[in-house]
Amino acid sequence: MTAQTTWRKSSYSGGDNGSCVEVAEGLAGVVPVRDSKDPQGPALVFPTAAWSAFLTDVKAGHFPS
Repeated sequence: MTAQTTWRKSSYSGGDNGSCVEVAEGLAGVVPVRDSKDPQGPALVFPTAAWSAFLTDVKAGHFPS
């Protein structure tokens, strides 16, 4: 990731500054994910295909809420 990396907060994070995740888009082959409350902290980096499969399963309700 570079200084120009643009992070986007999840639309499901709400406005309470609670449990929020951010993703960086536009990086070839990977999707970095980080905790919005710790922007200087570590990011998990997932292959794009794995992140897409995860989102598909979340939207399909395959994980308990």
